[in-house]
Amino acid sequence: MGDAKRRKESELKPASQRIVSWLPLTTTQSEDFVRVSTKGAWIGIGLLGLGWFTFRWIGPSLGWWQLVG
Repeated sequence: MGDAKRRKESELKPASQRIVSWLPLTTTQSEDFVRVSTKGAWIGIGLLGLGWFTFRWIGPSLGWWQLVG
C-alpha cells in the first residue's frame, strides 16, 4: 500500500447520520445533548438537595433564621 493511500485512509472519520434528512442534527449531536442534559439534571438535583438541607437544618442551627410552626 502506498503512503498516500495509507494517509488518506487514516484521515477518514465515519460521518454521523442525520436524525431526519431535513434537520441539520446528527445522531452524535443528539447523544451529546442527552449526555449533557442528564449531567445538568443531576447537578440541579444535587443543588436542590443542598439548598433544602441548608434552609432546613444549617440555617436554623446557626441562628440565621427560625422555622415557623
